[in-house]
Amino acid sequence: MTAAESPAGSPVGVRDGLVAAAALVLFGFALGLVLLSAGSTLGYDYTCYTGAARNLVDGRPIYDNAFSIAVGTCPGTYTYPPPFALAMIPWLVFGNWTAPWCLAMAACFLAGLALLPVRRDVRLVLLIVAALDWPLLYAIKLGQVEPILFLLFATTWRWIDRPGTVGFATAVGALVKIQPALVAVWAWTTRRRGAATMAVVWGLVLAGVATLATGPSAWATYADLLRGLSGTFSTPHNFAPGAVAHMAGASDAISATVQAASVGAAAAAVLVAWRFTPPVASLQATILASQLLSSPLRDHYAVLLLLPTAWLIGRGRYWAVVFPLAGWLSLANGDDGGSPIAAATIPAAFFGCLAVVLAEGWRQRGAVVTDRDRAV
Repeated sequence: MTAAESPAGSPVGVRDGLVAAAALVLFGFALGLVLLSAGSTLGYDYTCYTGAARNLVDGRPIYDNAFSIAVGTCPGTYTYPPPFALAMIPWLVFGNWTAPWCLAMAACFLAGLALLPVRRDVRLVLLIVAALDWPLLYAIKLGQVEPILFLLFATTWRWIDRPGTVGFATAVGALVKIQPALVAVWAWTTRRRGAATMAVVWGLVLAGVATLATGPSAWATYADLLRGLSGTFSTPHNFAPGAVAHMAGASDAISATVQAASVGAAAAAVLVAWRFTPPVASLQATILASQLLSSPLRDHYAVLLLLPTAWLIGRGRYWAVVFPLAGWLSLANGDDGGSPIAAATIPAAFFGCLAVVLAEGWRQRGAVVTDRDRAV
């Protein structure tokens, strides 16, 4: 019996329980400090979601094209798929009280952490890292949806061989935020055709139901909004490589080239992962690439670095905690976006983690082949 499997009443079990309790207290303490000091920024992005829900209830458009370029002005700016606005209607009961949503986001992260198919010691390490992880604390403070995506990705990872579960989690993720739709492509490419099919079916059903309330025109406006988002490098709090180049003084043309090269590198990396690494490794690469293929790239997107970090820690690469913790360096960028070097730490952490996942996946693939050859 290993330490991770020790009975709860044994000395080792008691020790592990105390460590888990201490880690949870640390997480609660760090989160409490951030939330109590948030001031008017508490639930900042949440107000965008409920603003769209209120517009939907009142019969007004959920998108405001006047904000399609100057993204980041809340409340008022809604940049998510139409169905998510419909899903936010029940939260209108809280009015302007944003704390319940922020706490719900913390609960989503903890639920996702509990679902991760990793050893207990790995989960404890990740909880401690989470308590020190600025992107996660920041995302919860803003009421951002990354903890929801973390939960859905964790669900996919845990039940990776259940087509219905993977398909439903992927569809919901894509209707909260478009990037998780890449998981459906991963499923199809890695011969999980049932999961890919279920993702499409669930996506169409849920989108169809939402369209009855939002109207088809909302989707056209959403597509226009996405084009506006990807076409500017001056959006506040954008850490995409093209935006970092623009921040450093590059022209729009050069910034666009840098961004295109970044997207191309991420696409090439994920294609390599799908072809040459085992399923879990390729899933981790897909999670990372789903963020790198989009612009803008926000610092709170780095919440999702915790997933491949958990996988790497589970394989003995404890030093991988540097990837999520690198999010602290982005704070040196400041609200005015004055430090391109600090801003570059976000895409660097994503690409660095992606490179390590590829290397570890390739190594795992080689080990599987070696064991099979020895068996023969």
